[in-house]
Amino acid sequence: MTSQQSLGQDASFQLQQIGIIHSCYRQKFGIPRQPGIVTAAETTLELLAPFNQENLVRGLEGFSHIWVHFIFHQTMDEGWRPTIRPPRLGGRQRMGVFATRSTHRPNPLGMSVVELQKITSGNGRLVLHLGAADLLDATPVIDIKPYLPYADAIADAKGGFAVLPTQMAEVKFTDQAMNQCLRYEQRTGRKLVQLIDQVLGQDPRPAYLRESSGRRHGTALWDLNVVWEHTDGYFLVRELEYLTAN
Repeated sequence: MTSQQSLGQDASFQLQQIGIIHSCYRQKFGIPRQPGIVTAAETTLELLAPFNQENLVRGLEGFSHIWVHFIFHQTMDEGWRPTIRPPRLGGRQRMGVFATRSTHRPNPLGMSVVELQKITSGNGRLVLHLGAADLLDATPVIDIKPYLPYADAIADAKGGFAVLPTQMAEVKFTDQAMNQCLRYEQRTGRKLVQLIDQVLGQDPRPAYLRESSGRRHGTALWDLNVVWEHTDGYFLVRELEYLTAN
């Protein structure tokens, strides 16, 4: 087959996992819909053998941001959908799947541009420390590419129906929840209050629940279940529950 010949409609491709994501997001519910929104989210990308060699990332530290290509591993078994109800349109209008960044795609491939804070190595591990990612814990990574500002940032690009997010919603804590957060922060060093404020502030509820009030929800962050509700125009964090024995 020459380079000019088509592979045909039945062509298939095999992808190899090169790394795995470790993040504070333990479930899909609560993950920001785009990277860069929740700055308090802590995320690392661990490269797996045989890709955990320093020569594979030589020169990458000179770039401030990278493209991470990954698999939507928790939704791939659900199949794909030809049209999607984007949250930005209130879940009331359908758009073609290729006009959205939905996880339900013919091929479950995702990509995020994220800040590369540093690269660490030791004891056979090679880890990329990322900022403000929108990646689920245990996400399989299939490729990494450097972000090129001169080519990837287009000043006059149009965003279609995906308008800039509105102002963040107000988030409040009960005394019990705040005390639990502060004790957790002291023990772990993690910025839990800021993380919860940013996750809930961008309203993680699906569109069909945004008209309801007083319903309790749980969002898994790190080893905690954050119990909260939307009431009187703001989000109220009720309490924290441990997901595992401590």
